[in-house]
This record gives sequence, C-alpha cells and structure tokens, in this order.
Amino acid sequence: MELNRLTLKDKKLFNQFLSADTHELAVYAFENIYIWKGLFDINWTVTEDCLCIFFKDKIGCFLYLAPLGNNKKPQVTKKIFQILDKFNKNRDISRIENIGQEDVSFYQDLGLDCQIKSYDYLCVRGDLMNLEGNKFKSQRSCFNYFIKHNKFEYLPFSPGYRGKCLELYNRWKEERRVRSQDALYCGMLDDTLTCFTAVLSDYRNLDIVGRVVKIDKEIKAFTFGFKLNPDTFCILYEIADLSIKGLAQFIFRSFCRELKDYKYINIMDDSGLEGLKRVKLSYKPVRLIPAYIARRKSG
Repeated sequence: MELNRLTLKDKKLFNQFLSADTHELAVYAFENIYIWKGLFDINWTVTEDCLCIFFKDKIGCFLYLAPLGNNKKPQVTKKIFQILDKFNKNRDISRIENIGQEDVSFYQDLGLDCQIKSYDYLCVRGDLMNLEGNKFKSQRSCFNYFIKHNKFEYLPFSPGYRGKCLELYNRWKEERRVRSQDALYCGMLDDTLTCFTAVLSDYRNLDIVGRVVKIDKEIKAFTFGFKLNPDTFCILYEIADLSIKGLAQFIFRSFCRELKDYKYINIMDDSGLEGLKRVKLSYKPVRLIPAYIARRKSG
C-alpha cells in the first residue's frame, strides 16, 4: 500500500474527510495534524474509503487518529496494523491513538484493548467571556488588575510579528525551564517550539486565528486557535510574559469574547502535567472529553 508524505496540498482532502463527521477532540483538525511535521514523518493513505494518517519517528510508527470515513470497516483496522508492523520491530508499539468515545466499542469488538490516553477540556464560551460568580473570582481579579495597571494594544497576529513571537516563546520557555526540574516537561517545551514554528511559518496557509498583546510596542503575549467544529473553537497556544500580572487572563478572555460564533471553547489536554491540569480545571470545564488508544491485547 502506497503511503503519501503530508504536504499543505493535502489540506483540502483532509478537510473533506474531517468534515464528514463532527469531532470533539482537538486533534481532529488539519492544523493540529500538520504542525507536528517537524517532529514526525507524517504519511497518509486512503483505503476502503477511509483516510489513515501515520506518524513515525525513531521510536516507531502509530496511527495518529482513528481512520476517517463514514463507514467503519474491520478490514481497514487489519490493514493498519499490517502497515504498522512493517515499521515496528516491537509489535507492542503498533497502535491507534486519539480514538473518540463513540468509536471505542467498535475497536473493543475487534478484540483490541482500549485505554484512556488523555482528556480534552471543554468550556462554555460564555463562562470564559463573562467570568461571573465566585468560581471565576481569581481570573476576574487578575483581568481587572491588568486593565487598570497597563497601557496595551490587543491586535490581530500578522506574519510580521513572527520573530517577536518566537523571541517571547523562547524567553517564556527558559523561565519555565528554570522553575521546573521535570525532564519530560522541559522536553515538551522544545517540542512545542518546533510545532509553533510550523504555525508561524505556514500561518497564511492554515486556518488559524492569532492575536497578540503589545505593551510599550513590544509583544508580551500571543494566542492562536482554530475552528474545530460548528460549535467549538480550539485554543492551540497561549503564551504570556510571566512577569505581567493578569496578562494571561486578559488575552484569554479577550480572545473568547471575539469568538461569538461558538458555544464552546476546547482548551485541549493537560499533557499529563498536574500544574497544567489545575489551570485548566480552574476554568470550570463542562466536560472532559476522553481520547483512547487501541492496542492488541497482550499475550
């Protein structure tokens, strides 16, 4: 079976398959597939009218999403594992990631073991926009502090801001690295930079919306996101100068206020980090959306 290397030219085809169903997990968007190209060799194929997307690195190969198509077919899953096993010397590495709750029973019926990988945090946009009540007291206080103590500009992202956004991210990354002794977390900071660089490099060709905050003509915060489905917008990145109180709360709330066409905001998963989990839970998500991994049963 021929595999095709992912390029921007594949965006239309991918979106045809992605839009055939309503997906709730943030990974089910071309933008959130393409940006990983600096970390993985991404290839795809269409078999039995299903789009299959393979991610490969030095560790091995896996299917990034459940096959995209209107009809789930057991033979497609069989072909997928045959392809994976050609790449993986250790068959235990062969797996399908980011399976939605609605598809778990299908893979279980095929004899596969399905385990939860992570959760996306789904919030009501109105809550994030209004920050009403005692449950949002802290975020509201920080927002008001920033408004009161700073002269700022809240602006659409322009590719001309690329260099300054990268500078901000690198400063933020080093500050985070100093504060953390977690090797996994520090590695994720580098991986995020690789993906973020792809966003900035191909911004004009991706359906991504960006905003920046300037203070004294310097970019001090930025945020980027994309439409996930008709009801949901996904916040992909948000970085703010850690020394400016309330800046993170300001840019997040301001962005949510703009997104009037959406009922929900998906703020993605927590990458298994307890600190990030606490921050996301503080915005009182209405649902945690599980993503599963399907593997062969051991033994």
